[in-house]
Amino acid sequence: MSNTRYGADLGNGSVGKLLMRLALPAIAAQIINVLYNMVDRAYIGHIQGVGTQALTGVGVTMPVIIAISAFAALVAMGSAPRAGIMMGRDDRQEAERIMGGSFFALVVAALALTAVVLLFGRPVLMLFGASENTIGYAMDYLNIYACGTLFVQLTLGMNAFISTQGYAKTSMLSVAIGAVCNIVLDPIFIFALDMGVRGAALATILSQAVSCLWVLRFLTGKKSALRLRRENIRFSWRVMGPCLALGVAPFIMQFTEAVISVCFNASLLRYGGDLAVGAMTILGSVMQFSMLPLQGLTQGAQPIISFNFGAGNLKRVTDTFRVLLFACIGYATALWAVCMFAPKVFILIFAADPALVDFTMRAMRVYMAASLLFGIQIACQQTFIAIGNARVSMFLALLRKVLLLIPLIYLLPAILPDQTIAVFLAEPVADTLAVLTTSILFYRSMRKLKRTMAAAPAQAADGGR
Repeated sequence: MSNTRYGADLGNGSVGKLLMRLALPAIAAQIINVLYNMVDRAYIGHIQGVGTQALTGVGVTMPVIIAISAFAALVAMGSAPRAGIMMGRDDRQEAERIMGGSFFALVVAALALTAVVLLFGRPVLMLFGASENTIGYAMDYLNIYACGTLFVQLTLGMNAFISTQGYAKTSMLSVAIGAVCNIVLDPIFIFALDMGVRGAALATILSQAVSCLWVLRFLTGKKSALRLRRENIRFSWRVMGPCLALGVAPFIMQFTEAVISVCFNASLLRYGGDLAVGAMTILGSVMQFSMLPLQGLTQGAQPIISFNFGAGNLKRVTDTFRVLLFACIGYATALWAVCMFAPKVFILIFAADPALVDFTMRAMRVYMAASLLFGIQIACQQTFIAIGNARVSMFLALLRKVLLLIPLIYLLPAILPDQTIAVFLAEPVADTLAVLTTSILFYRSMRKLKRTMAAAPAQAADGGR
């Protein structure tokens, strides 16, 4: 089956070389993408006189920003693998219908989210752990950021369809253009124009707008194998129902990050005050940044796995997973070593206050204690999504965060003497239990899939006699 019209030959050649070809630009794109928030926080944390409080205030907005991104994941992270499977079946028309339906859903979600955030932002932020000292900074940032929700949704959501075609470098450029704009505009708006956190938010949404225009121009142009066409921009349950079902797992993974951030901030504010919440802001930034290579690896593997699963090539699916797993484990182990033995490498990017730096160093060694297991978790979980297994991927997303992490955030401080550190300890305990469960489920599911796909040709042969 030919797939030369796409950005990469997904069905042939060395799996390792193809994965690196797709993953390296995806990793770069993920790292560049997080610069939106990291650059904002780095500049905000160094605002003379108010940097610590401003950083904490912006940190409190992160659950809302994560929730906004989660709705993009609900649409795109289910739709893009489904489109990839359709590509493997050589059904480009259905893949384009999926992409058009996703565009429509993203626009509707963006308009609804903008209204909700502007109407209910302040009480939500107070619920999320803002104090009277930080709510002003949080509102200044969020009110402006909310006005760019449409750009955020379309950039994150539609860029997935560039990646799933194998155009990894183009996907990387989509976020690189916006990130460069953000890096340039941040110091101008924050310091030169003396806009503070409002300037950081304005720089972010203008940069996202530039990225959005780039993505849409590519998907409506001649270079894209899947074309965004006006007649496909509509919602159909037949087309979008399976996509949204598959997207529930990444939605839960991202949306519950917002819920978990609320739980962490509320508990830490209770036991450790603004200093502990500030430390959590830094740890959240480090976690977000450190997960990017893992997400880039899985993003690079997704087109290969989805395409070959759709084409019925199970050997190539398992070969891709094996390479992905070893790459993820290697990176996660290196990340763990840095967090345990040189945590200041990350912390000093965001903070200069000695008290905050010292406290965060101690918290990081606890919070990231099981980070070397991330590679197993993300490789297995994202492979479930790539092959369209909505049920198992949704369960795993619920398991780690909803069933394990949230209860542990409240349970451990009730039984351990150092209540503040006990809150941070919830993360590695939940990670360990989740990885064990994921590994068992993945092993059993792949054995069942191999038996099913091996039986299919035999059944077809019997039917032809």
